[in-house]
Amino acid sequence: MIVTNGENKRLDTYLAEELDISRSKVQKLIKEKLVTVNNKLVSGSYQVKENDVIIVDDDLDYEMNVEPEDIKIDIVYEDDDLLIINKESGMVVHPAPGHYTGTLVNALLYKFNLTSGEKHRPGIVHRLDKDTSGLMLVAKNDFTHEKLSEMISKKEVERKYLAIVDGVIKHETGTIDAPIGRSLDNRQKMAVTDINGKESITHFKVIERFNNNTLIECLLETGRTHQIRVHMAYIGYPVTNDPLYGRGKSTEFGQMLHSYSIKLKHPRTGKELSFEVEAPKEFKEKLNVI
Repeated sequence: MIVTNGENKRLDTYLAEELDISRSKVQKLIKEKLVTVNNKLVSGSYQVKENDVIIVDDDLDYEMNVEPEDIKIDIVYEDDDLLIINKESGMVVHPAPGHYTGTLVNALLYKFNLTSGEKHRPGIVHRLDKDTSGLMLVAKNDFTHEKLSEMISKKEVERKYLAIVDGVIKHETGTIDAPIGRSLDNRQKMAVTDINGKESITHFKVIERFNNNTLIECLLETGRTHQIRVHMAYIGYPVTNDPLYGRGKSTEFGQMLHSYSIKLKHPRTGKELSFEVEAPKEFKEKLNVI
């Protein structure tokens, strides 16, 4: 997603400069209906205005040259096969249109010789949204990448999240079993849908209730894009401060969602690994004022 800032150029010219790709490639993407502005299809001659929201529905990996960058990251565990990272809120996981630098992958390439995965997202076997903090697995080699991907597919990696949601949930536990796919109305969002949805299951339990909010723990059985955010909004309890699915205006910090626990057997040795990390200070501060 790209949010423009005071531009007054043709769309095809603007995107060619912003994404560092050829204008003819941009025109092809527009012709193939892979570019929307403010959730609408437009022509290449469209004049870009301030605060336009541009979505390019193409990973552009064949155009991308990912450079190592010296960016601080919190490494919770490391061995010859894998890393467990505590990602901070606000960090994009891998380069994509509008985010070529400053990502977790840029940082990983600076510190490690990663030999697994796709060229623009080496080592990445699963991801967290930009404004979701917490634990992530990174594979250092092809063996580990294949094993971890298989383990995640077989639900052999346990991932638990903490979330603050709007509203007071009355029941103690719940399971949301509702398919998630790309929204047909807004390409920027995911949605519960039977048309293009894939199986998506989220289990949650209440930890603490507040006046107008609830602190919950979520356990993912599947790992769809924005899964917890979509599911909680679907049942009427959106994640607090969520800019896409939440209620009202969000702050700079983003949604109150933190991947606090991960448990798995080591892909090579079979040894059980279990880690937990505290939520960031902004998350804790929110709990003190709700």
